[in-house]
Amino acid sequence: MTLTPDTSPTVAEVAFALDQRYPPAWAEDWDRVGLVLGEPSARVDTVLCVVDCVPETVAQALEIGAQMIVAHHPLLLRGVSSVAPTTYQGRIVHDLIKRDVALFVAHTNADVATPGVSDALAARLGLRELRPLRPLADDPTRGFGRVGTLPAPLTLEELTEFAARSLPPTVWGVRAAGDPRRVIETVAVCGGSGQEFLADAARVGADAYLTADLRHHPASETVAAGGPALLDAAHWATERPWLDDVVEHLRTSVGVTAVVSEVDTDPWTVHSKPKEPR
Repeated sequence: MTLTPDTSPTVAEVAFALDQRYPPAWAEDWDRVGLVLGEPSARVDTVLCVVDCVPETVAQALEIGAQMIVAHHPLLLRGVSSVAPTTYQGRIVHDLIKRDVALFVAHTNADVATPGVSDALAARLGLRELRPLRPLADDPTRGFGRVGTLPAPLTLEELTEFAARSLPPTVWGVRAAGDPRRVIETVAVCGGSGQEFLADAARVGADAYLTADLRHHPASETVAAGGPALLDAAHWATERPWLDDVVEHLRTSVGVTAVVSEVDTDPWTVHSKPKEPR
């Protein structure tokens, strides 16, 4: 069916379809998810899906004529006392409202969903027989992170190269900690910051753990203690794969034109490695 202004779903209907897949009750207590701004009765025919709602992705939404943005990271996560256009967040809010662009967020509720953020990351590595890395007590089929097996064993060096090819490219790339020759079969992954799940990756017997934002001392101690090898990728790159699933869900559930933003919102823009001496 071809959507027209009269048959296009409303903001409320798109939000409902997303809430059905990623119920707000699944979000962490500190999180801020759901419809952030937008007139519920406004019609939507084009949605832009992004990891971050930033000036660059807002500009893309305006360029393609989107009436709604679906973001993973909350724009207003912490309390604010002003959304004046002189502030970073306020400028974004004003630009969206003036152009009648709604904003919806699915964050930790999408992290624990099945399928969710980490399922999409695991799929990029071709992992099989997936299960949650840290299952939820009330539903062990859901939870943070995923654990699975590679189609065929790889050394850590090979896995790192494979991950770098499989994930969206960033200046950061993928770095690893551990013996480059270590054979990897079982891999744990977590989209976004997975520092707190290091012990879980060791507990489930993963040979390697791929996530983002790992810190120096915990990483060093994990490897020294005989835990999994570690792969550290750019935060944006580990969550970008999920957008493909969101787009497909929106296309099939409400029939909108849904677009994945390929704008790299990773803040690290320069990487330099010293040249080998001659």
